Amino acid sequence: MVFDISSMCRSVREAARVLATADTNQKNETLFRLTNLLVDRSADIIAENHKDIDAGVQKGLSDAMIDRLRLDESRITQMAEAVREVAMLPDPVGRISELVERPNGLMVGRMSIPIGVIGIIYESRPNVTIDAAALCLKSGNAVVLKGGSEAIFTNRLLAYLCRQAAEQTGLPPSCVGFVDSTDRESVVELLRQTQTVDLIIPRGGEGLIRFVVEHSKIPVIQHYKGICHLFVDQNARIQQAVDICINAKAQRPGVCNAMETLLVDEACAEPFFSQLAPRLQAAGVRVKGCDVTRRYLTWSEPVTDGDYDTEYLALILNIRVVAGMDEAIAHIEKHGSGHTDGILTQDVSRAREFVRRVQSSAVVVNASTRFNDGNQLGLGAEIGISTSKLHAYGPMGLQELTSRKFVVFGDGQIRT
Repeated sequence: MVFDISSMCRSVREAARVLATADTNQKNETLFRLTNLLVDRSADIIAENHKDIDAGVQKGLSDAMIDRLRLDESRITQMAEAVREVAMLPDPVGRISELVERPNGLMVGRMSIPIGVIGIIYESRPNVTIDAAALCLKSGNAVVLKGGSEAIFTNRLLAYLCRQAAEQTGLPPSCVGFVDSTDRESVVELLRQTQTVDLIIPRGGEGLIRFVVEHSKIPVIQHYKGICHLFVDQNARIQQAVDICINAKAQRPGVCNAMETLLVDEACAEPFFSQLAPRLQAAGVRVKGCDVTRRYLTWSEPVTDGDYDTEYLALILNIRVVAGMDEAIAHIEKHGSGHTDGILTQDVSRAREFVRRVQSSAVVVNASTRFNDGNQLGLGAEIGISTSKLHAYGPMGLQELTSRKFVVFGDGQIRT
C-alpha cells in the first residue's frame, strides 16, 4: 500500500492549530508521559532496534553508522532525560520582548510564536525522533518525521509512543506525523507539501542534505558538513591540549561535532607531538599529515588538499603544522564548514581574537568540539545544527523553533 503523505500532512496541519495555543502545563505533562513511556517500553524499543541493527549489518553499514543506529538501556535513559529537560525549560511561546513606547503612546513589542509544521528528514540516529518530537511539542509546533530506512522499526515505535503521550493528555495525536515508508520517493513527496509544511530540517550526511535542498519547495535549514578544527596555540598547556584533542577526535568519531582537522602552531609542535603520538596510536586513529607533521609522526600518511574538505565521521584525522594563529584562521576560513572550531591556549588576548575572527556557529576555547550539542549547551536537546545564519545559527533548541510577530497595544490612537 502506498503511504499517503499528503493526507497525513493535512492531519498534522490541523493538529498544529490546536498545539499552537496549548497550555504550557499540558505540553509539559505530555513530555513527562513520553519520558515514562520510553522507560517503561525500553525492552520493546531495544527489540525493534535489534531488527534495524541486524538489517544494517547485512547491508554492510559501517561501524560508525551502526553505532549511530544502536540503542541500549543507557541511550534510552539519556533520551528520556533529554525529554525531561525540555519539559523543565521555560516555554518560549507567547513571550513578549522588546516592548517599547512610541511617541504616540503605542506600546510595540514582539511575541514568540510557533513556526507551524516542521518536517524533519534524518538518517541513522533514532534519538532524533524523540528529540525532534519533544522540542516541537514544547515550542507549539507539529512535526512530520521522516527517518532513514535503516531505522524504520525503531522509529516507527518511537513515533507511536510520542503520539500515545499526546493522546493521554488530550492533545491531538496527529501532532506527531510519521512517514511510514522506506521509499526514497516519499522524501520528494514530503518536500512538495508547501500548503501544509512550513519548514524542513534535514539531519544526516552531505548527500542527504544536498538532495533535500535541491528538491525542496519548502524553506530548508542547512547543515552540509561538520568539518571541525582545533588549533593548538604556542601558549597552550600541552597535557590539557592533548586530552582535549583525543576527546574531540576519538570519544565518538561518527558524529558531526568530532574534530576532523588538527592545526598545530610550529612553535610548540615538538613537545605537543611527543605526547600526542602515543595517545593517537592507542586510540587507533589513522593520521594524514602535512610534510612537517610527518617528520614528527613518521607513521602518518600524506594529507591532500581534498582531505581537508572531507568529513570522515571515523577514526581518521588530518594534522597540519601552521606558522601561528593567522595561518590557522586562514585554513579554517578556506576549509571550514561553519560548524565548530576552537583554540587551545592560555593567552586570553589570543583566545579573544580567535573568538572574534572565527565565524563558526560555535567557537570553543580550551574545550572539546564535542560540546557543540544542544543538550551540552543547555538547550535540553536540539532539532539540528544550522550552519546557515538564516534563521538560526548553531544548535536549534526551543527558541530557534519559534518566530516572532509584532504586537501593538494602544488606547485609541489613529494614524493621521
